[in-house]
Amino acid sequence: MKTIGTVDEALGETRRLLRQAPGLAATQAREILRNDPANADAWRLLALALRTQADDHGAEEAELEAIAASVHDPRLIEAASALVEGRLAIAERQLRPHLKEKPTDVAAIRMMAELAARLGRLPDAENLLRRALELAPAFAPARANLATILYRQNRAAEAIELLDGLLGKDPANPAHQNLKAAALGRIGSYEEALAIYEQVLARVPAQAKLWMSYGHLLKTVGRREDSIAAYRRALSLAPNLGEVWWSLANLKTVRLDDADVAAMEQALEADPLSDEDRLHLHFALGKALEDRGDPARSFAHYASGNRIRREQIPYDPARTADQVRRAAALFTAEFFAARAGQGCAAPDPIFILGMPRAGSTLIEQILASHPAVEGTMELPDIPALAAQSGGRDGHYPESLAGLSADALRTLGEDYLSRTRIQRKTGRSFFIDKLPNNWLHVGLIRLILPNARIIDARRHPLACGFSNYKQHFARGQAFTYDQAELGSYYRDYVRMMAHFDVVQPGRIHRVIHEALLDDVEGEVRRLLAFLDLPFDAACLRFHENDRAVRTASSEQVRRPINREGVDQWKPFDPFLAPLKAALGPVLDAYPEVPTDA
Repeated sequence: MKTIGTVDEALGETRRLLRQAPGLAATQAREILRNDPANADAWRLLALALRTQADDHGAEEAELEAIAASVHDPRLIEAASALVEGRLAIAERQLRPHLKEKPTDVAAIRMMAELAARLGRLPDAENLLRRALELAPAFAPARANLATILYRQNRAAEAIELLDGLLGKDPANPAHQNLKAAALGRIGSYEEALAIYEQVLARVPAQAKLWMSYGHLLKTVGRREDSIAAYRRALSLAPNLGEVWWSLANLKTVRLDDADVAAMEQALEADPLSDEDRLHLHFALGKALEDRGDPARSFAHYASGNRIRREQIPYDPARTADQVRRAAALFTAEFFAARAGQGCAAPDPIFILGMPRAGSTLIEQILASHPAVEGTMELPDIPALAAQSGGRDGHYPESLAGLSADALRTLGEDYLSRTRIQRKTGRSFFIDKLPNNWLHVGLIRLILPNARIIDARRHPLACGFSNYKQHFARGQAFTYDQAELGSYYRDYVRMMAHFDVVQPGRIHRVIHEALLDDVEGEVRRLLAFLDLPFDAACLRFHENDRAVRTASSEQVRRPINREGVDQWKPFDPFLAPLKAALGPVLDAYPEVPTDA
């Protein structure tokens, strides 16, 4: 081996040797590291040389040493600081040129993945993390990050598989256990998730957010008092944690007392207080003051919470209106007639869709009390298939016109495959109650022509106000501005009216107020639409102890009542923007005006 001058020259020679003589390359890399043990480039080259020689253990050790050395790079230090402080543009300006020069720097790749995730580019973050793990399979932090990204993309089963591998090597890691419990809850494995939370809390009982997550799951399975106790324990540890206050208020059947109101008002004065805590406190105070019959003060808090949230998330009402216009242009009677007999013939899915807070959870609970129907939750799979069919590139729904019969059938089969993990019983039918699926009725009718679709509809002001006062954990970006909310409701009515014309009788509408007035009559009509025999258990839906994940979980565990019907009326003076945006849809309800 020839004598090398500078470190850069030595690294260049090592790269040349790597292609021709990996053993000599490893020797050269070790020589560099003897004089410069923090040289990340040399560690990376050593790892590559050892991989070539099938020394996987040695390669893994070198890869991890390279990552540890990389964090001392000035550019990565500045990028990390920018990420911590939320200065994402600065972080990106540091990371891009660094990765152009050093494309195999795993630490930088992981940081770029974090940046992508912060910007909401989850598929990009996933690809970056997979690349990091190709380069350094033993890099556990990247594997944990990938599990989180998969979970955030509603791919809980894949996240659990990764987490099981991580927990096999670090079984007591609370972060991995917490994420696994959340993922198990996402696929309906509630008892296993609860057991994990209890194990972790026994070891680290001072974690307020962990108590909150535990409380969420207890609420889902109907353990109301235990849920309240978990939320209260979280507040004893973190009195200003707004999400816990909102979680208590969001139980709907719980009324926060004077001491709670005073504590929340005091929390709002805390400095510093994050926007997340502030908006949750506003929503919780809105609910507490509404329960006290103080609509003016209540609405002021609801409005404050909505303003903060609206500033955080993007929403363009023109885009929704355009999607409805384009869907109406594409999905004609002739379009469906030309594709008759195509798609997946399975009749299993029952879709309950419409606006959030329109009574869909009640309908689901009624149907899930029938021995032939299994309730699941709001499943993300139809929007995911829409994106897969051209949604991310802006060509959806027009892209559906070019799909072959085989492609349509495959999409339907993919939906059934993706949702199979949610099915825990042998019942013939299952419910997908994601409200936003109304935007994809055309896709559903194409890929699953025998699936049943139920449109859950509620009075526009009752539904609109219920959405406005609800802080959603994710999605539903249209609910934080009254005018946008009214526009969205009107677009939804327009879309469903279109399908009433081009596919008459294929969608069954349940008017919430009619269901409350005549439960048995509406349930009989609903079951007849589904070709199911009447079963009296559907009238005793409140006795069903199944898990319910939505905000209405406590309400559907009680017999039918009209408590929520007129809750919007004390707030009527504050709802002018909503009324104006609803236009003729409001006056015509429950009918649909011709100019909707």
